[in-house]
Amino acid sequence: MRRDAPIVLVHQYIQNMMAWLLFVEDLSSVSSRQALQLGLGAGSLTKFCYHQLGMKTCAIEINPQVVIACRSWFKLPQDNPRLQVVLADAGEEIRQMRWQGVVDALQVDLYDQEAAAPVLDSEAFYADCRKVLTDDGCMSVNLFGNQSSFERSVDKMAAAFGRDALWAFKATREGNTVVLAQRNPTRPPRALLQERAATIARNWGLASEKWPRLCNPLTP
Repeated sequence: MRRDAPIVLVHQYIQNMMAWLLFVEDLSSVSSRQALQLGLGAGSLTKFCYHQLGMKTCAIEINPQVVIACRSWFKLPQDNPRLQVVLADAGEEIRQMRWQGVVDALQVDLYDQEAAAPVLDSEAFYADCRKVLTDDGCMSVNLFGNQSSFERSVDKMAAAFGRDALWAFKATREGNTVVLAQRNPTRPPRALLQERAATIARNWGLASEKWPRLCNPLTP
């Protein structure tokens, strides 16, 4: 994050986490949708969804010190009718009834200070993630760490979502791989994805025009 431009998404993998936008049929509806982040980090995704996309946004974070840091140094706003930070274990919080079937964009970036592997990475967890999504909702997951296994994580997501619901980016130079999982799988034609990517770039300044080339559906 740039402290002089705290809303800008700097890193490639963070921008890739926004690629759920490719599956929104009517991009003018984005501001009426709900975003949920599991893991606050520096608040980059939360701030972007709230400020730039105008979405109703919530982040679930287990560590109160992370929330304090984001609000003290990283320009994260205080809670208000469109923005909420919940101090809770993400795996437990998403099982609450209030989240079932209401989330359009679920962004999962759960790591501890060691950043060795995802904190939550089980078939049961991904099944709970699927349950919070709306019919056309999508989950974005950042996979990173020396002890993590892309194939094992993808197999767990596939068990929960179905392999035909999964899309994956090529890994970044830093080793981050973003995987997308749709509640209900679609296969938009490449031309349509390119058209949406161009609209996303114009509307919100993301480097989205390369997404259709870098992100592909997983083969059975």
